[in-house]
Order: sequence, then structure tokens, then C-alpha cells
Amino acid sequence: MIQYAAFLRGINVGGNVLIKMEDLRKTLESIKLKNVKTILASGNVVFEATETNPETLTKTIEQKLAKTFGRHIGVILRTMDEIIALIDANPFKSINVTKDTRLYITFLKEKPSKNAGLKIPYESPQKNFRILEMTNNSLVSVLTLLPNIGTVDAMNIIEKTYGKKVTTRNWNTIQKIATKKN
Repeated sequence: MIQYAAFLRGINVGGNVLIKMEDLRKTLESIKLKNVKTILASGNVVFEATETNPETLTKTIEQKLAKTFGRHIGVILRTMDEIIALIDANPFKSINVTKDTRLYITFLKEKPSKNAGLKIPYESPQKNFRILEMTNNSLVSVLTLLPNIGTVDAMNIIEKTYGKKVTTRNWNTIQKIATKKN
């Protein structure tokens, strides 16, 4: 059995695509996934599967979600070993975190071509959003809330460059997911 973390795109955010975590858990168990655990209500799931091909497993999950909930829900998978490696790499170690600092990991479904993407490290013109690095098909970014300045639309910057087959999670959420490793 391989332990995976699944990140579902766009559920239970902004009143769109509302799914109860109990319904999500039961749906995933119905396709023979084991030890299914949901983390928070934003579409984070840890489970075990015998399937070793992430692309095949992703397709199976997306098809079941579409059939059950009546719409396509994008899924990005990582093995729990990949999540633990990300935690161990501590990509934010050089960041001075304050109450106005937000740390994010954006998971990319597909590896971008060499010519695609922003020049990384990237910094927004307002200097309040930075992409520090790309590692293992993930972007490591920092958002700093500034007084009297609207928050930069970080997701728009990322989606404009990498497309909509991405999903972003707060670093605290990634750390919670890592605690579920068997």
C-alpha cells in the first residue's frame, strides 16, 4: 500500500462546490481506498491505495467524484513521502514570519515546460508576493499583507502562468497533512 495525499481543487471555498467531508470520505472508500482521512474542509485527503501509478489513480478519483457530485473536481496527488520530503526541506527557513506573513505551497498537476513560467525567484511589483522556488512540481511562495494596499491576486499570477491545473495550500495545512503519515 502507498500512502497518498490528495488535494481537491476548488471545493468548499467561496461558497462554491460544497461537499461534506463525510460524503467525500465515503465516496473515496467506495473505490477501495483505505484509511481515508479528510483534513480540514478544503479538500485535503490522506489515504492508502494499492495503485502505484498516480496518473491512473487521479483519473479514477476524478471520475468517481464527477459521477457522485455531478461536476469535474480536479485532483492533484502526492505521495506522503513527497509531503514529508517537502516538510523536511523546510522551504521557508529563511523567511522572517510575522502576523502579516502567509506561507503557501502551490501544487502543479503537470510539470511545466522549460520555457513556461515566471522567472523564479519572482517578486510582484508591490513586493508583497514572492515565489521563492519551484521544487518537485510545487511552487513555494510568500504573501505579505501590507497596510493600505490591497492583497495581490497571487492565484491569478500563478494561474496565468501555469494554468488552472494547480491548487494552493497554506503551509500550516501541509504540516497538518504530514502528521497523518503512517
